[in-house]
Amino acid sequence: MRAQPRASHFIDGAPVEDREGAAFDVIYPATGEVIARLHEATPAIVGRALASAERAQRGWARLRPVERGRILRRAADILRERNRDLSVLETLDTGKPLQETLVADAASGADALEYFAGLAPAVTGETVPLGRDFVYTLREPLGVCVGIGAWNYPIQIACWKAAPALALGNAMVFKPSETTPLSALKLAEILHEAGLPAGLFNVVQGRGAVGASLVGDPRVAKVSLTGSVPTGRRVYAMAAEGMRYATMELGGKSPLIVFDDADLDSAVGAAMLGNFYSAGQVCSNGTRVFVHRAVKDAFLQRLKERSERIVLGDPLDEATQMGPLVSAAQRDKVMGHIARARAEGARLVTGGGRAGHEGGFFVHPTVFADVTDGMTLAREEVFGPVMAVFDFATEDEVIARANATEFGLAAGVFTADLARAHRIVAALQAGTCWINAYNLTPVEAPFGGAKMSGVGRENSKAAVEHYTQVKSVYVGLGPVEAPY
Repeated sequence: MRAQPRASHFIDGAPVEDREGAAFDVIYPATGEVIARLHEATPAIVGRALASAERAQRGWARLRPVERGRILRRAADILRERNRDLSVLETLDTGKPLQETLVADAASGADALEYFAGLAPAVTGETVPLGRDFVYTLREPLGVCVGIGAWNYPIQIACWKAAPALALGNAMVFKPSETTPLSALKLAEILHEAGLPAGLFNVVQGRGAVGASLVGDPRVAKVSLTGSVPTGRRVYAMAAEGMRYATMELGGKSPLIVFDDADLDSAVGAAMLGNFYSAGQVCSNGTRVFVHRAVKDAFLQRLKERSERIVLGDPLDEATQMGPLVSAAQRDKVMGHIARARAEGARLVTGGGRAGHEGGFFVHPTVFADVTDGMTLAREEVFGPVMAVFDFATEDEVIARANATEFGLAAGVFTADLARAHRIVAALQAGTCWINAYNLTPVEAPFGGAKMSGVGRENSKAAVEHYTQVKSVYVGLGPVEAPY
């Protein structure tokens, strides 16, 4: 139990345990070892978390935004000071290599806290002149927000939700994925250490039933979910039942388009980042790679050579470039997609099998070519290190095919013709697009999807719209005129 936390939950400024809740194990994906055992939140635990959040939020909202910002900035500094320890914990929890977690997880969470700490004092209303009278508006917090996290970027997702919520005067009750529950508890401790009043960021553990009890509670004003489309549908419907605000960041099957004038080495590198980083467990991954026929063979040759040099192994070794999938169930799902792609006629370029690391959930980086739009691999989100390569001939053709999906989270284009690049991203049905880059998500930029990939935006100034509401105040400066 080398990662056992002090308690399963963090409520009202302190660790809380309740062994009445069902126990569940936390597994280190590289070895299958049990590293912690936690308990799900009972209704009593959920009630305590919501009650403390509701109580604490009232006073928090009355503070000057700059005072709230100072606390979040201190928390960001602590996250950076403890980045290595937090990264090791995240590696144990997710199986992602330390080479990655050192730069992409707690560090990006600190960026979010720092950004919204600075933004909060600049969030103001406006004055609307009406001749003699006028209207002014106020930006007010929503109240108690619920955050529901995913297992691929646990501490980053927690920060992406908590930072705008707290900076703008809300409280948050956060439920991590039961697969990766550990780092959110550390975040709660750090926020409290930085001076966040008790009750403003609570963590409760559990599966879907715990999330449902949070979303359906009348004390909750808003829910923010990162997860799959089926889960998003259910949570969005529950939020609508109570007229709650909702942000849904869901799945994707994103296109990455490579034209014949592209810098081929950069395009290959981006395709690998967009399929193999985090062992392919990234919602915005460009898993449909459309390559112009004139450069398809050269692209595949370079892709095969570079993919076969990726170092799999012990995630705690900083030389390791790719770790295991998060669980045995996820590994088996990915292997099922690989088998189906072969059966449907896709050509295996490289990979395609489980890696031989004893007890771990490893899959080799896998590339399929000659994929057609009707294949399962072209339509369903795999969430593993499996790339599908298509070929195309014309701009109009590839735009139509790229948009022929229920998803709309992300898209990318590689070309030396910037006029064409801007023309294409304008036509693509996706919430987040890249030109000659892929999967870069700085906190300064809005992030979110279109179509079934979700509603709302995270990060940047756009998040203000999703964690505040506008109050209009009409000011009359003369006598009231009435017809009676």
